[in-house]
Amino acid sequence: MLADADLDWLTTLTALPTIAGREERVIEFVEAWAGRRPGVDCTADEYGNLVLTVDGERTAPPLWFTAHMDHPGFIVAADDGSVEFRGGVGDRYFADAGLHFFVEGDVVDADLIAFDHPAGTGTVSSAVALPAGTVGRWAFPDADLGVRDGMLHAPGMDDLAGVAAALSTLERTRKDPGLAHVGLLLTRAEEVGFAGAIGACKAGTIPDDARLIVLETSRAFPSWPIGAGPVVRVGDRISVFDPDLTAAISGVADSLERPTQRKLMDGGACEATAFCLYGYTASSICLPLGNYHNQGNLDEVDGGGGDAVPAPEFISLDDHEGLIELLVEVARGLDADGPDLRSRLEQRFEGLVGLLGHRAPPES
Repeated sequence: MLADADLDWLTTLTALPTIAGREERVIEFVEAWAGRRPGVDCTADEYGNLVLTVDGERTAPPLWFTAHMDHPGFIVAADDGSVEFRGGVGDRYFADAGLHFFVEGDVVDADLIAFDHPAGTGTVSSAVALPAGTVGRWAFPDADLGVRDGMLHAPGMDDLAGVAAALSTLERTRKDPGLAHVGLLLTRAEEVGFAGAIGACKAGTIPDDARLIVLETSRAFPSWPIGAGPVVRVGDRISVFDPDLTAAISGVADSLERPTQRKLMDGGACEATAFCLYGYTASSICLPLGNYHNQGNLDEVDGGGGDAVPAPEFISLDDHEGLIELLVEVARGLDADGPDLRSRLEQRFEGLVGLLGHRAPPES
């Protein structure tokens, strides 16, 4: 069963309103969390990404778990009620939508009365003035939120569940002197195109020898269902990730009694692609996600039918607990997993080269 503290961090974070460029509520939570833990340093780079490290002598290259702090949502563009949507959601979900905006601690009801999907802009109507810069999201009844049948339903799992899992992992590793190389990178503005992750690469935020494991909550499919465990993600719809790191993570996952999955999750894109393209060693572990980007009945809607009703996202609490367990074991065992894939192939070649005979090299 998920520990009380882990569930508290998960439920609190996934209820916070956040969008690309306006992640301050999540940032404040993480900074306060780190501030209560002696030996945990929390700093921001020039783009506002957060780096959490622990004091101690590092005996291995940095191993950073990374997650993004934003979620698709609305922002008031001007005092006339015009809004901008940041993130990827199908056009049918915007018709006659009810919204919640967050003004100085109050939740304000609003209706989306017009929306231009290609432009990502629209107009809202509200009985209360909405100042420019106010963050909003779909309005969900309280009855649709919370824990039911082992699933947590919340306004924004993607990727605040990843942030919560990262904090839970660091809580378990931070006092182990042998794990001083374990840290976190929490990025901004992923939902609009990896802006924070790219910024971290360009700013030199990440040590050159770091290994990055991106934690994501990604749309579930029958081939990677909710409830079958966290997924060691081989790649996304753009690329495949570092093979050595992915293989090492898979080796740790295979040693657990708890179920895990290993898949190429090509239903979306992942920051691990960006990190790899900028020359870093990166892979990913994901939680299967229901109602991806708050899109209820998504399979039916994708097929041209069904009602396009915004809905809370949901994950399995068992999957979340399994993710934390896997991350802790990766932190402990990744560097004890033996030689990398290239070295294993070299060893195998040395034992088999005699089968090939010998030929003189071709004349030049």
